[in-house]
Amino acid sequence: MTIVKTGLEVLVARNFSPIRHKRVGLVTHAAAVDSQLRSATDLFAQGPIHLTTIFGPEHGLHSQAQDLIGVSAEESRSTVRVVSLYGKDAASLKPTMEQLRELDVLVIDMQDIGTRFYTFQATMLFCLQVALPIGLPVFVLDRPNPIGGVDIEGPSLQKGFESFVGAYDIAVRHGMTMGELARMYCSELQLGPGLLEVIPCEGWKRHDSIESTGLPWVLPSPNMPTIETALVYPGQCLLEGTNLSEGRGTTKPFEICGAPWIEAESLAKRMNSMKLPGVIFRPVWFRPTFQKHSGIDCGGVQLHVRDRTAFQPVRTSLALLRAMRELSGSRFAWRTEVYEFIERPIAIDLLFGSDRERLAIESGHSDDPILRAWEREEEIFRDRRRRYLLY
Repeated sequence: MTIVKTGLEVLVARNFSPIRHKRVGLVTHAAAVDSQLRSATDLFAQGPIHLTTIFGPEHGLHSQAQDLIGVSAEESRSTVRVVSLYGKDAASLKPTMEQLRELDVLVIDMQDIGTRFYTFQATMLFCLQVALPIGLPVFVLDRPNPIGGVDIEGPSLQKGFESFVGAYDIAVRHGMTMGELARMYCSELQLGPGLLEVIPCEGWKRHDSIESTGLPWVLPSPNMPTIETALVYPGQCLLEGTNLSEGRGTTKPFEICGAPWIEAESLAKRMNSMKLPGVIFRPVWFRPTFQKHSGIDCGGVQLHVRDRTAFQPVRTSLALLRAMRELSGSRFAWRTEVYEFIERPIAIDLLFGSDRERLAIESGHSDDPILRAWEREEEIFRDRRRRYLLY
């Protein structure tokens, strides 16, 4: 086992140099812990700094709120102000200049899931866009990418399809850490004049699994309970853009999916016949306790990842989405209600980053043209990201 230190632990080991005695704002959540499961908020409160403001992202400071549920201004901690960066409207997603004005430095420490539509890196981007132009220094405490730092997969984000689940043009599975993404955002968007400094992890290598690091796993959101969930998430979250259940309301969100009208055995047989790399599909029947099809028995499949290095989550879920749509017939529908504060484009287009994939699925044509386009876009992104890598 490789013993890895996160940026948080490196900063604490340095006795909070170079932010010692400064007025600090901290963007964080419950999953930002050290190897002893001590939270960033507690470590900062005990350190030789003046922690004045804590900013909580989507799901809340305590990672308690379900997806799409706004979090109001949270509790105060004696002299520490707690601010929600996921409230009732899109304006709440960014800190205000007034909230930042009395800070000397803004520190960001959140556990990401290595996926464009997992919103913590979007929150980081929005913080950089407000803080750096007004000259406020930003420190990003880095953490390993829990689904690995090697593989890149999925389409690019096209203009006109930007949203909280697609705040910047990166691959769906980007293979970068939060610190590396911050470096990319700062450079490509020419943010400044404030200083960006990333405090890297010590001991992490890009191919390391999260289990090999010695770091504990703390769920960063209510439906991300295990690393197995995180492995399938870059593809399975696409089901949020449909009326199919992505497994919310079960004990295996994203690993399980289906609908009341899906015949589990038929779906599993069809998916296994494709011999998709690194995964086996098991027929399942489940009854969600909340969200889609709550209280109704559903048929579907569970994704069992047998080979992480071979598994391609985005391509797998593209094939699965197409199969479930065809098996659903007229009962299938795209999600059309407001999604992450946006009414149009619809959710599936925001998640894919364009309407190209949806239109191809609706046409009934082969996935081959889509996958060829992805290959080109993945290679372009691989070249773009190279200069920002830290490990």
